[in-house]
Amino acid sequence: MDIITLTNQNIEKEHLCCAIDSKATNIGVTAKKSWLKDRINEGLKLKKLNARGKVFIEYIPVEMGWMPIEAKGYMLINCHWVSGSYKGKGYGAELLKECEDEAKRLKMKGVLLVSSNKKKPFLSDKSFYLKSGYEVVDSAPPYFELLAKRFDNKAELPKFTQSAKKGFPEEIKGVDIFYTAQCPFTTPYIELLKPTILTSNIPIRIHQIKSREEAQSHFCPVTTYSVFVDGKFYTQEILTAKKLEQLISKL
Repeated sequence: MDIITLTNQNIEKEHLCCAIDSKATNIGVTAKKSWLKDRINEGLKLKKLNARGKVFIEYIPVEMGWMPIEAKGYMLINCHWVSGSYKGKGYGAELLKECEDEAKRLKMKGVLLVSSNKKKPFLSDKSFYLKSGYEVVDSAPPYFELLAKRFDNKAELPKFTQSAKKGFPEEIKGVDIFYTAQCPFTTPYIELLKPTILTSNIPIRIHQIKSREEAQSHFCPVTTYSVFVDGKFYTQEILTAKKLEQLISKL
């Protein structure tokens, strides 16, 4: 398997697998690459198949990760994606092995990721990881699960922070959308929501999470994109303008 690892030296000439087919995401790709450059300096790795396809894994030491997780000495998978004709050829397993082998070389306790108790958009399907030796070690409402593979069964289990489990800290009317530049789709889709936001009678607030500290204290396990309605979690799926209009029509 011919794997390319993104570095600050090759990042500008390499494509981002998840946004490879979308010209509309140029603004998001630029934001993502800027975000990546800083994270690479903090130990992040993005490895991908050397092909024009969506086959990659992105991971970082959990202490430097942008998720509200209490753990030390683990590697955190941000995103792991194999799509289309590349499925069923062992690429996903090989990329996961790359991550696990690196965690072992760094003497880490194991590898972890956020999934869900049923299939959800933008979340990895936990069945693949359960077959690969992972276990569910914690959960957070309404359906998030934390999966981990420990290299030593005596290692301390990671868990979600209390803020991630308790949810939005206040009762507030309207729609709140939180996002980071970690996903190349978030920034362009936020831009597409602005006309709807300007004409809405329902308060719609946009919050960009710009630091690791903000992300690690977020009140949802997923920080790349999360939507709250009247202070209650609604979805981690990126909203189109049409979906936002349908949502506010029901409020």
